[in-house]
Amino acid sequence: MEFKVALDVFSGPMDLLLYLVKKHEVDVTEVPIAAIASEFVAYLDVLEDLAIDQVGEFVELASVLLEIKARALVPRPEETEDPVELIREDLVQRLLEYRQYRDAATMLEDRARQWELRFARHSADEPAARTAPAEVMIGDVHVWDLVGAMTRVMAKREKRRPRQIVHDDTPIETHAARIEALVAEQGRVAFTQLFDDDMPRSRIVGIFLAVLELVRRGKISTRQDNLFEEIWLEPAPPRNPVLSPASPALPA
Repeated sequence: MEFKVALDVFSGPMDLLLYLVKKHEVDVTEVPIAAIASEFVAYLDVLEDLAIDQVGEFVELASVLLEIKARALVPRPEETEDPVELIREDLVQRLLEYRQYRDAATMLEDRARQWELRFARHSADEPAARTAPAEVMIGDVHVWDLVGAMTRVMAKREKRRPRQIVHDDTPIETHAARIEALVAEQGRVAFTQLFDDDMPRSRIVGIFLAVLELVRRGKISTRQDNLFEEIWLEPAPPRNPVLSPASPALPA
């Protein structure tokens, strides 16, 4: 069964690269290419299973990272002008520019969200057909943390048994309903609890997509107490009510 994912949460390869840099707690200008290249490829394995729209962009950046890593480990005798550093500097510059634009976009989105809370839109101003899903709120867990958890689930499964081609056509909505009911019943469910060692790879992907869909709809939230620790699925907190112009003003 082929899955096609077109979610806004997968912002692109530069977003993943910046996430990995932050995870290593280093400055952008000191990107540890050797370590990050291996991690980037591990994430790419999951993204290829998800068949997201821009997976080709991730593959392209992965090839650049691997080339820098390989040529740094085994330099070519004819390379007298240190072209590896030139490639690395170009990548770092692109990453710095991406971070600048992303931070500016995040600031504008936060400001727009604050203004929306202060000035509610009248019902007459609403578009006639508005079917867009709720904004993705990951909580204190980044979407790449979820993908990283998926890489560990996949790696654990591959160690126990070789990859087998087994197609599972369970609808995403079925997985989502089961997960939502489980979270409502238990109050807190470990992400890894959703997977069994004997699950076919296609079912693992389906469950992961169901988690993303529930988070995207605002049905559940995710929490991670410390980096690399278990990711927990919890009921989504109630949304803050938006005051309409007719609503009484709150006391100062």
